[in-house]
Amino acid sequence: MTAPRRLEPPELGRSAPARHPRPATPWPGSWQPLGARYRHGADGGHGTNFALWAPGAEAVELCLFDEGGAESRHRLTEQTFQTWHGYLPGVGPGTRYGYRVHGRWDPWTGARWNPAKLLIDPYARAVDGGFTGDPACCGSVRDWPDPQTADTVRDDRDSAPYTARSVVVHDDDDWSQDRRPKTPWAETVLYELHVRGFTRRHPGVPPELRGTYAGLAHPAAIEHLVSLGVTAVELLPVHQFASEDFLRGRGLSNYWGYNSIGWFAPHGGYSSSGTRGQQVGEFKRMVRALHAAGIEVILDVVYNHTAEGGELGPTLSLRGIDNAGYYRLGRGNRGYTDYTGCGNTLDTRQPHTVRLVTDSLRYWAAEMGVDGFRFDLAAALARGSDAVDMHHPLLAAISQDPLLSRVKLIAEPWDVGAGGYQVGNFPPLWAEWNDKYRDTVRDFWRGQADGVGGLAYRLSGSSDLYQLGGRRPYASVNYVTAHDGFTLRDLVSYNGKHNEANGEQNRDGTDDNRSWNCGAEGESADPAVLELRDRQLRNLLATLLLSTGVPMLTAGDEFGRTQGGNNNAYCQDNEIGWVDWSLLEQPRWRALRDFTAALVSLRRRHPVLRQRAFFSGLAARPGQLPDLTWYTADGTEMTGVDWSGQSTVLGMRLNGGAMSERDRQGRPLTDDGFLLLLNAGPTAVEFALPPGGPYELLLDTGGASGGPLGPRTLRLLRMPQPGAPLGTENLMRSPGSAAYPPKDGRER
Repeated sequence: MTAPRRLEPPELGRSAPARHPRPATPWPGSWQPLGARYRHGADGGHGTNFALWAPGAEAVELCLFDEGGAESRHRLTEQTFQTWHGYLPGVGPGTRYGYRVHGRWDPWTGARWNPAKLLIDPYARAVDGGFTGDPACCGSVRDWPDPQTADTVRDDRDSAPYTARSVVVHDDDDWSQDRRPKTPWAETVLYELHVRGFTRRHPGVPPELRGTYAGLAHPAAIEHLVSLGVTAVELLPVHQFASEDFLRGRGLSNYWGYNSIGWFAPHGGYSSSGTRGQQVGEFKRMVRALHAAGIEVILDVVYNHTAEGGELGPTLSLRGIDNAGYYRLGRGNRGYTDYTGCGNTLDTRQPHTVRLVTDSLRYWAAEMGVDGFRFDLAAALARGSDAVDMHHPLLAAISQDPLLSRVKLIAEPWDVGAGGYQVGNFPPLWAEWNDKYRDTVRDFWRGQADGVGGLAYRLSGSSDLYQLGGRRPYASVNYVTAHDGFTLRDLVSYNGKHNEANGEQNRDGTDDNRSWNCGAEGESADPAVLELRDRQLRNLLATLLLSTGVPMLTAGDEFGRTQGGNNNAYCQDNEIGWVDWSLLEQPRWRALRDFTAALVSLRRRHPVLRQRAFFSGLAARPGQLPDLTWYTADGTEMTGVDWSGQSTVLGMRLNGGAMSERDRQGRPLTDDGFLLLLNAGPTAVEFALPPGGPYELLLDTGGASGGPLGPRTLRLLRMPQPGAPLGTENLMRSPGSAAYPPKDGRER
């Protein structure tokens, strides 16, 4: 084996050594808790305890930065249970700091310690400044003449001028007046949004608050959420993150935030009040404001990889603290096993990594007030030596934790590695993004489904995926669109992606869109195309909100947000990625918003539309209709032959009098019945109504008041309970919610 090298070629331009004050020796302090903890004693004394887990390090220097940016270094002399620690009196909130960790440079064994690199504290609760992407931030010489050995050559340039600093934060907030909504899973309606993009163009939010935590907390933003009826916001990543170098080279930046570098720190770029700890308080105030409106806060969290990327990526935190201890190594330990497609994978098999992740989760749940988490590429977190293991230590730790086991847990149940697709396989506490729902519903309404059997499973809670595992219908997070892919409007306006703005010649992003442009690519003035697109929008929204399971809407879809056909807007921190609120000035899109709100309201009022148990297909009592019945167009029950055909027509009846649900006092729940008729074909169908009426027409997405079921049309009929009044829930008569635009397609 070739000996490790530590070269300083002249072309690297080594920086002059910094002038440091004489190091002050910290007091011993405590090895726990990890991170920087400010302490204020009864005697008036105060200071901060610093603790860093770094078992393989030979020495650790704590680096403090004054207001002018001058650095002072303080060697931590105490090490307890593999944790380096010390207490510095007089150091208070707002102090910026980092670590320099000394140790071996031996990439062939995964050892990549480099004290020239200033490191973010993995437990930092705030981060100040950004990451410039300067080559000095890399632990190895990225531009070494021989690219095959570049990662083995240590780069000794100081990274401090080009990287961010951790910040000491004082946790003094009182949550006693906060009331968490605690919405049951079965009653949850998720709304995925981007903190910056949601209010960046909102006219009702003051300009200085747009795109920030305070902007999302503003009454104008919350009023929209309340009027729509959603119960939880699912925020795209808000952990501190960094942009990739290749994006900076194109004049772009990482907009979505799936590139974390601080799992305890709210992203400073979303703060209107400052980044020296002020972002923490601003985030908490946002959570309180949403809770006061009855809205839960769920975070999209990225624990599967970090912003340090592959072996030639920057050394910002974990790589410089214990590379082999935190990451899954590959390529003879010089490189990484990459199940994420992002250059590295966190090694969650290690106890200290499990602790890091669960400590982070508990912090956000207990001290930041959040109500749940959606785990990006969750399969990567559950891998053992290679295969995905649903008894993985991390999953077990979460399920056994008295706090984490009670919050909402949502898995993105796949990664990019072999065997990573795990839809339907996560343990009982977990819900999952159900991409089978997305694909099946898209295929059905574009007329490309292989019969209606798959659709029936998706409409009724996906029992084929979740029932045998002892889970409930709300394990299925149903969605038609998400941040990743086309918006709903683009789904009915484009056959192919248009990602030229991303700078990769339209090569990035999936080609498996399952979209249909309704006869014209992109924007169109053709009245027939516009009418069909609007009907398809209503079909997709109604299908989503009338399905059993947990529906998830994507911000702006309810009023026609478009990305111009870009299905991978991860790098578009601009008008492409931001929600365009001016669309609500157009009657067409206001009507769609009202239509969506009316459907959410209907769902909230009727438990038969959001059941907690799977359907049995049986009647509650002799002579009664079953809880769920499927029908052909001639009004007869579906048989095996019907399921095996290529039909584009399906009827589904929900009997609210045969529910297995009980209220909190154990009394049987009853509800109206509903008959849902769907026709994805190009021609109208005479659908014979089955016995069991009377029927009240609530909705026809084609605008008809009766007669044949029109082409590409969804119709909803109500069968009121005995004694229930008629004519009280007609979505077609709700103000503005008919959502049937002028037939000439003109905006007015």
